[in-house]
This record gives sequence, structure tokens and C-alpha cells, in this order.
Amino acid sequence: MYLHSLYRYPVKGLSPEPLTAAELIVSGYFPGDRLFALENGPSGFDPQAPQHQPKIKFLMLMKNDALAKLKSRYDDRTGVLTIEHDGRVGVQACLFERSGRERVEAYLSDYTQKDLRGAIRLLTAPEGFRFTDSKSGFISLVNLSSVKSLAQALEAYVDPLRFRANIYIDKAAPWSEMDWLGRQMRLGEARLEILKMTDRCAATGVEPGTGIRDMDIVQALYKNFGHNDCGVYARVISGGRVALGDTLEFL
Repeated sequence: MYLHSLYRYPVKGLSPEPLTAAELIVSGYFPGDRLFALENGPSGFDPQAPQHQPKIKFLMLMKNDALAKLKSRYDDRTGVLTIEHDGRVGVQACLFERSGRERVEAYLSDYTQKDLRGAIRLLTAPEGFRFTDSKSGFISLVNLSSVKSLAQALEAYVDPLRFRANIYIDKAAPWSEMDWLGRQMRLGEARLEILKMTDRCAATGVEPGTGIRDMDIVQALYKNFGHNDCGVYARVISGGRVALGDTLEFL
């Protein structure tokens, strides 16, 4: 088993950014992941006392499939977020500045206006908090062999990016992650503990890049495998660098 690919999602609901390596920190979240979220009407989120909020309170692919047509990238050093649509820059602004956040909010309000329940507000995660789907969503992993097994059942290609994981593992047995719960693994210089399965929602039905809702992945999982899980969540119990090609072994 080895680490096939790495991704982060700086803005919840927007596009992935591929990485070649990442430095994992004990009990920390995946670096640069879910730093921001787009509030779709009042969510009740309080940055002074941050609490996990249901993803339905934010713009996200389960309800806002047009987000998949956007390509975004975020520069940690400058705080600049760039969002492209159809190969052209729609907005480019510094999220460190209120005026920059307002420009992003205005652009996405216009882009997603038919899906809005209220004003869009770009939220920044306070230190030690992230806008993950799960309260225990520190690091997410997907077994590519399981994705291939699902594709065989559907007799169609299933893009692994539908599952929006941080770490994609290859050369594991299909669905072997069902037996990983509670176990510890060494990946590169880091050590992880597997916490829980990742149950899937309608967001997986949206084709990355096009925004077309062309598959019912949840129903396919239930019909062919008797569950709606694909992937696992893990926490970092010993930090260190992980990189493409690193081997994975259970302790």
C-alpha cells in the first residue's frame, strides 16, 4: 500500500488543490484544509466559541452543484484566493482584508443566486478549528481500490475526486478499510489512528469540473455493498512529513 495522491480544500465546497507532500501535526487537521467556508444565510457560527455546524448551512456540492464548475486556488502566504470559471478569472482577492472577502462574497452571490437562502458570508476558521463535514474529520483517506470496485459495479468511470479526500491510498484490497477502524498506521514520517468510516451524501453524485449530477453514488453503494461508506477519518498521533509514494503499514 502506498500514498497515491494528496489534496487540500482551502475553501469548503470549492475545488481541490493537489500537493506533493504535507507536514502533519499531532491532533491537527490536514494542512491548509477547510480554512474557509461560505455561509449560506445565518448559520449561528460564532468564531469566539466555534462549534461544528451541519454542512447544509454552507455552500456545498450536495445542494450547490454549480460550484464544481469553478476552479479555485489559494495562496497561504498572500491570502489571495483566485476563482476561475470557464478558464477566465471571475474574482481574485485577498482574504486577509474585509474588502477582499466582500468581493468574493459578491461574486459567489451572483454565481449561486438561485441556491441562496440568505446572504453569503465568507467565514474564517479560528485557530484549532476547521469547517469539516465531520466533528472527527481531522484527516480523510480514501482507498482507490474501493473506488475502482464501485466503478466496476456501476460499469462506469468514477472519479476519486468525487469523495474529496485528503489522502488517496492505492494497492490496498477493495473495502479493506472497513477493517481499519481503531488501528494505527505509519505513513511516511507520521502515524495515524483510524477513527471512523466516512458516510457519503449526494455531493458524490456531482461530476468534478462539470457540475453535472450524473450518478447516484449513495444508492450505488447501498445496492452493491450494503452501506453508504467510502473512506475513513483519522487523527494524527505522531506528526511528520508525508509525500507521494510513501508506503503505508499497520502497526
